[in-house]
Amino acid sequence: MDLGLIAAAGIATGTVLLFAAIGEIFAERAGVLNLGVEGMMLMGAVGGFSVTGATGNPWIGVAAALLVGGLLGLLHGVVTIHLRADQVVSGLALTFLGTGLARVLGEGLTNTNVERLPALTIPLLADIPIVGPIVFRDQSVLVYLGFVLVPAAWFWIERTRPGLHLRAVGEAPAAADAQGIGVHRLRLAYVVFGGMLAGLAGATITLAVAPGWFGDQTVNGRGWIAIGLVIFARWNPIRAAVGAYLFAAISPFILGLQGVPTILGAQNPFLPGRSATFFLEMLPYLFVIVVVILGSRAAARRRIGAPAALGVPYVRGERGH
Repeated sequence: MDLGLIAAAGIATGTVLLFAAIGEIFAERAGVLNLGVEGMMLMGAVGGFSVTGATGNPWIGVAAALLVGGLLGLLHGVVTIHLRADQVVSGLALTFLGTGLARVLGEGLTNTNVERLPALTIPLLADIPIVGPIVFRDQSVLVYLGFVLVPAAWFWIERTRPGLHLRAVGEAPAAADAQGIGVHRLRLAYVVFGGMLAGLAGATITLAVAPGWFGDQTVNGRGWIAIGLVIFARWNPIRAAVGAYLFAAISPFILGLQGVPTILGAQNPFLPGRSATFFLEMLPYLFVIVVVILGSRAAARRRIGAPAALGVPYVRGERGH
C-alpha cells in the first residue's frame, strides 16, 4: 500500500467527519444533544448529489445540502427547545426520518454522472517534503475549507463574546437568561448551524470524496462516529479534527486486511477466515458506543467536561435549570 496515497485519502475522508463533528460541537455546547447527525448527513448527501445532477453545478448542490441540513436542524430545534421533547428520542427519530427520505429520494441516483467539486494544489506548500504532497496537492476545495473551519471554530468558541454566550447557554442557561441572553434563540441558531454542517458533511462524500454515486451505504455510520468524536475530543474543535483525520487515516488499513484469514501469519482458531476482518471493522464503532455510554453518566460527564446543561430543556423561572 502507498502510505502517501492512504494519508492523502485520510485527509479527504476525515473532512467528512470533521464537518459533522464540529457541527455537533456547536449544538452540544449550546446544550442540545443531536443524535440525528446520521440522517442529516444522508439527506445532505442525496440533496447535494441530486441537485448537482439536475443543475450541473456542484456549488448549487452544496447550497442545497446546507439548506436541507439546516431545515432538519430547525425541526430538531423546534421539537426539543420550544416543545421540550426528549432530545435523544427526537434525534433518533430524525435519523430514521432522514434515512428513509434519503432512500426514497435517492432511488435511481446510483452511478449518476455528476460534476465534482474542484481539487486544488496550493503552490509552494505542496512542495514541502512529505507533508506537502499529502495535505496540499490535489485536495478538494472542501478539504481546505475544513482546515480554515477548525481554528475559526475554536477561536469563536473560546475567544469571542458570542462564543462566551454560547458556552453560557450550555453551562448555565438560567444565569445567561438573567443577563439578557436569549437562551432559546441561541440554542436554535446553533442547532440549525450544526445541521447545516452535517448536511455539508454528506455533500462532501457525494461531491468530493466519492463522487458519482449515491446509495444506502454512502454515509455508512459516519454520523455516529462524529458524535463519538465530540465526546472523545471533549467538545474541542482542534481535538475533534485530530480524531477525525486519525480515524479516517486508519480506516484504509483495516480495509486493506479484507480477505486476510490469518493474524501474524498464524491461523486464528477464534476468528477464522474473514471474521478477523469483521472484528477489526467493528472496533471503531464499538469504541464510539463505549464513549457515548461513558459520556451519558453524570460523573463521567463532569470529569470529561461536558456542558452542564447538555440535554436539559430550559424553562424560564424553573428551579434546577
